[in-house]
Amino acid sequence: MRRAAGLPRWGALRWAFRCEHRVQRFLGKVTDLITRRDVLRLAGVGGVVFASGLARISPASSLPGQSSHGELSPSPTEDFYFIQLSDCHWGYEGAANPRAAVTLPTTIETINGLTQKPDFIVFTGDLTHNTDDPFERRRRMREFERLVSKSNVKKLYLMPGEHDAALDFGSVYQSLFGPTHYTFDHRGIHFIVLDNVSDPRGLLGEQQLGWLKQHLVRLDPATRIVVFTHRPLFDLYPDWEWSTRDGATVIEMLQTFPSVTVFYGHIHQEHHFMTGHIAHHSAKSLVFPLPSPGSKPKPAPVPWDPAHPYQGLGFRAIEAEAQPPAYKTTEHALV
Repeated sequence: MRRAAGLPRWGALRWAFRCEHRVQRFLGKVTDLITRRDVLRLAGVGGVVFASGLARISPASSLPGQSSHGELSPSPTEDFYFIQLSDCHWGYEGAANPRAAVTLPTTIETINGLTQKPDFIVFTGDLTHNTDDPFERRRRMREFERLVSKSNVKKLYLMPGEHDAALDFGSVYQSLFGPTHYTFDHRGIHFIVLDNVSDPRGLLGEQQLGWLKQHLVRLDPATRIVVFTHRPLFDLYPDWEWSTRDGATVIEMLQTFPSVTVFYGHIHQEHHFMTGHIAHHSAKSLVFPLPSPGSKPKPAPVPWDPAHPYQGLGFRAIEAEAQPPAYKTTEHALV
């Protein structure tokens, strides 16, 4: 995949999609809109509404080292939705899921079959399963890239998990997919992707914290923010490394904004938590579930059940509602 000038590799796709969207808007195309009822119809299960305001800011994307200077525009009048996938662990082979080679392709096919396409897909880390062999690590990432390229949703946002990046400080990941932390804007929401895994200690580190601080001070104080990360920013269960060592610093920086929501992965299960007014929502895995925090001596995979091979696996649709401002999450089970 060729890199567009001035953009990371996946940034070229984002740039192309923005151009396409502007043409569609000019032509008055409305088929890319989605209502709350449409989202719920996708999975046939109820969603949970989490109050969080939306506001429109500058549409220009912001990549690492750059910033968005945003005068706020009027709040959006259109709802939209996106898909969160997490913890694919491509390359895993083991008893916890003898069908691990099936789940990611099946999920892509399922998303391709949705009546209403999401605006974008975000993968919140652990795209591949860890390996000590850097050549095998690269091969798995290439294979992951080949599989997700079959998605008919071409606007994809990636970030590493510790399985992708902790053994080489994200070197192979960055050589293939570009920066591990960046920002972008979409329909009035400012999205921030953070990397709390490339440092094997499970933290962002001083350099990334400095970048984040400088970025946030340039935003309008009323900016609505969504954060994507792999590990939880709060201390969910540090004994299992379900935390970020400097996550409290990040949360403190974000607390000054009136509407912040965090979507993350890592723990292979749905979980919801509040730190002040900031909501944190974890996603299920596509390879195997893990036990609830502290319920077992170690976070070993839940034993595979051949009668229910996809139990505990799934992905999430997130609808960003404009009026009243809210997010609605709908969990999709793999079948």
